[in-house]
Amino acid sequence: MGHMQSLSRRVFVFGSAALAGGIAFGAYGPAEAAAPANGNPLAANLPPGAVTFNPWVEISPEKITLIAQHADIGQGVGSVQTMMIAEEMDLDPGQFEVRFAGPSPAYFNTGFKEESAPFLAADLSPAAEAARAAALETLRKSGVQMTGGSSTVPDTYEKLRQAGAVARETLKAAAAKRSGVAVADIRTQSGHVILPDGSKIPYVALAADAAGIPPVLDAKPRDPSTWRLLGKPMMRLDVRAKVMGELKFGIDQKIDGMLFAAVKLNPAKGQPMKSYDASKAQSMPGVKKVLEIKNGVAVIATNSWYAMRAVDTIKCEWAPPVYPAEQADHWKVLQSSFKPEFLGKEWRTIGNVEAALKSGTRVEAEYRAPYVAHQPLEPLNGIGLVTDKGMEIWVGHQSPQAVQSIAANAIGLKPEQVTFHNQWTGGSFGHRLEFENVRVLAEIANQMRGTPIKLLFSREEDFLQDIPRQIAIARHRGSIAKGKIVAADLQLASTAPYKGLLERMGSPMKEADPQLAAGTWNVYYDIPNFRATSYEAKGLSPSTTWRSVGASTAGFFTESFIDELIHAAGLDPMKARIEMCNVPHYRKLLETLADMSNWKGPLGKGKGRGVAFVESFGTPTAEVVEVTKTNRGIRIDKVWAVADVGKVIDPVNFESQMQGGVVWGLGHAINCELTYAKGAAQQTNYNHHEAMRMYQCPVIEVRGLENDPKVRGVGEPPVPPAAPALANAIFAATGLRIREMPFNKFIDFV
Repeated sequence: MGHMQSLSRRVFVFGSAALAGGIAFGAYGPAEAAAPANGNPLAANLPPGAVTFNPWVEISPEKITLIAQHADIGQGVGSVQTMMIAEEMDLDPGQFEVRFAGPSPAYFNTGFKEESAPFLAADLSPAAEAARAAALETLRKSGVQMTGGSSTVPDTYEKLRQAGAVARETLKAAAAKRSGVAVADIRTQSGHVILPDGSKIPYVALAADAAGIPPVLDAKPRDPSTWRLLGKPMMRLDVRAKVMGELKFGIDQKIDGMLFAAVKLNPAKGQPMKSYDASKAQSMPGVKKVLEIKNGVAVIATNSWYAMRAVDTIKCEWAPPVYPAEQADHWKVLQSSFKPEFLGKEWRTIGNVEAALKSGTRVEAEYRAPYVAHQPLEPLNGIGLVTDKGMEIWVGHQSPQAVQSIAANAIGLKPEQVTFHNQWTGGSFGHRLEFENVRVLAEIANQMRGTPIKLLFSREEDFLQDIPRQIAIARHRGSIAKGKIVAADLQLASTAPYKGLLERMGSPMKEADPQLAAGTWNVYYDIPNFRATSYEAKGLSPSTTWRSVGASTAGFFTESFIDELIHAAGLDPMKARIEMCNVPHYRKLLETLADMSNWKGPLGKGKGRGVAFVESFGTPTAEVVEVTKTNRGIRIDKVWAVADVGKVIDPVNFESQMQGGVVWGLGHAINCELTYAKGAAQQTNYNHHEAMRMYQCPVIEVRGLENDPKVRGVGEPPVPPAAPALANAIFAATGLRIREMPFNKFIDFV
């Protein structure tokens, strides 16, 4: 797990990126995209007569294949990645196949450099950029390949366009050599090279020629003003296949001769099984075997239904949890975690906070956010085959190299003995950065050597084994003087999601979890005395990354409290935020939102609007929620949402991601929590952990701005502002301050 240790120690820890005396280590440029220092994994297994120019393009006499290095977990990147290549290669949709990348350091994620440097996203100073360059060099050396942190487009925007440009110019050079025509007189269109006389040579017919010449490494991507596909409304490549039921997700895959597995694992997460009685299961229809695995039991049967029915009948005695068995005790641990011995880090301090808190009018508030599940529509699954040579695994996952390591470690193999095939995935939200299905599948397949095993978690088992979002409490203090916010002291106690993930990967991290700073330290308001501090609660349920991670809870805490301070100062929530915002293009974002929503202050009795602004993963996002108080409860009427992503690559998918993020954020704020009783999660299906219902969904209007100097992601940033904007709107309509999620504990929604 050397690459994961590098990741934890040197990449994802705030403060780990050294400035190296102020000298930047370089950047990911055209040469790196054209001929990566980490090699081209496609070159080893090319079909006869085929050519590859870089790790993202493969052309054979039969077809053109474009490689998507990031996992598609429903966010559309299987389309947007390949369309960036297609734009430069003059390919049209339908002229190429999409294949997910296998594990390789060539696909290291350059986008992680932004989160790895100990600087605010809006800080573009030489020191900040030097730290990001140093982080990039560390990423290059570690070769970490992972999907997450809304990093796909920031990671691939330059290198995939460059990869496509290299392929285009090399194909032109091959055509020039074959025809004797000057390259300058050759153009490309719709998968063909066009000669001056109008004759066309398909790219696939040039594969052998292109393989015999050096690639044109100095090719330049086209100016965005000339784009045919990017930046314009386009249909995702996977939409038709999904609508027609033709696309094969991981859960749909089949291999000849496979058997099916269902599992029952200790609901006290990570703990072993003491004993079991499978006498009834062994005689049930279709059952082939009952297997004991590390922390539970598996049934092997001729189909999944038989396996699930049988495993349900097995009686198990479980070891107890290492965390509190009852939910109330989880909250007690959190409440007692605001102590020096649990201090994670004081992330940012401006001015003299303690002195400022003693002046003016004091405001204090405590906020809470519960554990919540990931609940993707496709439950955990996978196919595994173990032979004497090694293991082959088919599973949808966001970290290919880690899948290799986890599977290999589970059954005593080396990572390179595990062949991984990534799959289209029906949702993740962070669920498929964890590995319980990978480890279990490896154990089962190892006991069934030579037979392909298809593992499918039941919905209930998926919920029970889910490592949830962090549980958190915030205790915030502030001070108002002469109609202004003069101090804000933001303190948060939480379980550590990213730190926990790394520990389960086998790479424990000693430093403070950087995700506990997200949504707390990155506040862009001009508050003269400001402090952001995190405390890491110990001995609670393991937690992990969840869509927008730390900002999903801290964004609610921070923007709700800022609203309380603004109200205490007698200011308008929108106008005050605009006037306090100290980053020009962030201020422009808030001004755009005010114009979109036609913000003019209070709406009158029974109606209210709330606003919230949160930057997460470098993307500033602001939202306004409008509600009406009815006789039956709160109705959410409309949401306006604006994000500045620097460059909108796919306007249709941008709108979908923004709207989906708003719905996700609102639904979980209203309805969702995961609680423990006797050490097990009590919510084991959607009826106990409801997202937003159709009748509750408001009209959502979105806008993408392009003022940010960097290209940013949009998969997660729409989530954090939704909860505080809704809470602030409810206050405006009713006078009730809701400081704890889910909101339905305190108010009804219609």
